[in-house]
Amino acid sequence: MTETAPRKSRDPKALATGIRAGNRASLARAITLVESRKAEHRAIARGLIQDLLPLTGKAQRVGITGVPGVGKSTTIDMLGSNLTAQGHKVAVLAVDPSSTRTGGSILGDKTRMAQLAVDQNAFIRPSPSAGTLGGVAAKTRETMLLCEAAGFDTILVETVGIGQSETTVADMVDFFLVLMLPGAGDELQGIKKGVLEIADMIAVNKADGEGALRAQSAASDYRAALHILAPRSPTWSPPVVTISGLANEGLDAMWEQVTHHRDKMSATGEFQQRRADQQVAWMWDLLQQRMMEALTGNAQTAERLKRLEGEVREGQTAVSVAVEEISSLIGV
Repeated sequence: MTETAPRKSRDPKALATGIRAGNRASLARAITLVESRKAEHRAIARGLIQDLLPLTGKAQRVGITGVPGVGKSTTIDMLGSNLTAQGHKVAVLAVDPSSTRTGGSILGDKTRMAQLAVDQNAFIRPSPSAGTLGGVAAKTRETMLLCEAAGFDTILVETVGIGQSETTVADMVDFFLVLMLPGAGDELQGIKKGVLEIADMIAVNKADGEGALRAQSAASDYRAALHILAPRSPTWSPPVVTISGLANEGLDAMWEQVTHHRDKMSATGEFQQRRADQQVAWMWDLLQQRMMEALTGNAQTAERLKRLEGEVREGQTAVSVAVEEISSLIGV
C-alpha cells in the first residue's frame, strides 16, 4: 500500500460521499488511510469512520478459521459466490499475523478466490503489514466498518495465520466458524481446546466422494468433543455439519445455521450485548496500543526504555522501579 496517494484521494468529504454511494475506489482509498502509519492519514481515517458510523453495524460478521490445507479459501470463494448470487454484497477480510513477515498480497488473495475476485458484489482485502497482531486486528475492525458503510451486508473475516489470531477474530465477529478436515482420529487430540470453546459451529470440509464417510465419522468425533465443553452461550449449542467447499455441497445449510444463530441471539438480547462488549473491548485495546506508541514512538523515550530493560534483565533495577519510571514518561 502506498502512503503517497494524491491529496484529492484523501479528501474526507469526497471519500465519505463515495463510500456512501458504494464506490469501490473510494472504499479502497479510505482503507489505505486506515492502514497508513502516518499520523495525518490516521487522523483523517478516524474522522471518516466517525462520520460514517451511523451506516455501520448492520452486516453479518462471520469469522472463519481452520488449519492450513483445510480449504478455507475455496470454501469462502464458493460461499461468497452463493451469497452474491442471492443478492448479498460480500467483503472478505484476512487477519494474518504472518503478514509482519510477508507483507500480505492482494494478488495472492485474489488468486485463491478466483470467483469472488471478479464478482462486482464482492470485495477482497488482505490484512496490512503491521508490527503486531493487535495492530492488524485494529485495522481489520476499522476496515470492516468502512465496508459496512459502503453497503456490504456480509463480512467474512478469514484467519490466515495460526494461534492468537483465532481468539482475536472471534472477538470482532458475530459468528465464529471453524473448518475441520475429515478423518479426525489422532488429529482430534491436537485440536486446541480453546478453539473449540469459541466455535459457534464446526464444519468438516472435503465431505465429498471418498471423503464423505470419513467426514461423517469426524463430525461424530467433534460432536462428542463439544458435548463435554460448556457452550459460549446458554442460547446456542454449536452444531457440527459436513460440507464440501469444492463441490458446493452443504454450504447453503451451513449458512442457514449462521442466520439462525443471529435470530436466536437477537431474540434474547445476546447479539446486541456481544456487539456492545466488543466495542468497549476494542476501545481499551486501541488505548493500550496508543500508549505503547507514545512510549516507543519517540527516539529519546525508546532509548530510555531500552536502557531500563537492560537494567531489569541484569538485576540492577527492580521491576517496580522501572515501571514507575516508564509510567512517568507518559505522565501516568
